[in-house]
Amino acid sequence: MASTGIDVETANYPFTTIDSNRGYAYIREECPCKELDVECNPQNSRCVDGVRHVPIELLDVAGLVPDAYKGKGLGNEFLDQLRQADALIHVIDSSGSTDAKGNPVDISQHDPTEDIGFLTNEIKMWMLGIIEDKWSSLVRRVEVQKKDLAHEIHDVYTGLGLTLNDIKMSISKLDLDSEKPSNWGSEDREDLIENMRRESKPILIAANKADIAPEDNLKRISIVSDDAVPTSANAELALKKASQGNIIDYKPGDIDFEILEPDKLNEKQKKGLMFIKENVLDKYGGTGVQQTIEKSVKELLNQIVVYPVEDENNYTDNNDNVLPDAILLERGSTPKDLAYKIHSDIGDNYLYAVNARTGMRISDNEELENGDVIKIVSSA
Repeated sequence: MASTGIDVETANYPFTTIDSNRGYAYIREECPCKELDVECNPQNSRCVDGVRHVPIELLDVAGLVPDAYKGKGLGNEFLDQLRQADALIHVIDSSGSTDAKGNPVDISQHDPTEDIGFLTNEIKMWMLGIIEDKWSSLVRRVEVQKKDLAHEIHDVYTGLGLTLNDIKMSISKLDLDSEKPSNWGSEDREDLIENMRRESKPILIAANKADIAPEDNLKRISIVSDDAVPTSANAELALKKASQGNIIDYKPGDIDFEILEPDKLNEKQKKGLMFIKENVLDKYGGTGVQQTIEKSVKELLNQIVVYPVEDENNYTDNNDNVLPDAILLERGSTPKDLAYKIHSDIGDNYLYAVNARTGMRISDNEELENGDVIKIVSSA
């Protein structure tokens, strides 16, 4: 709700979310419009004061209870929905005021770092269960029929978002014998699964309720996870509502706000806003809500924004829309990757690409950079 603005039920008890909620948030990048001195006309995104807001889909699902991978609670539903995700934002109660099952407890009674290991273990055991049932037959195909191990594992996890390269990298990293998987022990298989999970389903920790969390809790969380962001969803909601009411000037991700209508605020509201400023924005450089989204996309998924155009001289599409689309691509992508992202027919009939800034043709193997404006030429 704090990230997408959609109206969903929130409460301090288990399984508040039963049915998954879908919504859209966005990441922010400098739009090339100012540098190129043009007025853009975005079609798949928005441009606000020269900052492009690129939408991403968020799926909010119910939390897990211990042994969810065995089917307890809503575990099977959650884990099945995991297939759809490229990355996970794990929202934990950093204040320690809810236990592992989501039940309210006195503040700091529960160690929030336990929740971090709990989720990764549940996912690992779920993924492990998928392959364990098929391990014997998989081993026979590899050792007797001389099938490729990585391909066989990839077939087992069809639909989970694992790439063949994810699997090959994990096998290589652990120095496992790909020709004799019968020699692997159970720990080898667990290690492989955890490596594959890190590659295909990276997790970022949103340490929620950071404004009321004991400092020791936040320190422990930062030690356990490098990818943790102090967050206050309540603060973000309060600021958004005040902004929508034209009481303050605030945009998600800002590190401060400006009070526009002080006469509309009573003393309680003024104190609430000052509490947010001092205990959230000044302390953490934001509410953490927008930061978790941006970090997930830009760092965990390592994605960049590229702007495809049809006319490299005017930076337009065929309908004269200036800088119409902002496309997310994995860092290291080439012009041909961009062509396929636009449409499979354009990728299949790709001829070459042009850097619209320079007007020069670029190599098919050149890695695109964040903010590139590219014309794709195809025979389609």
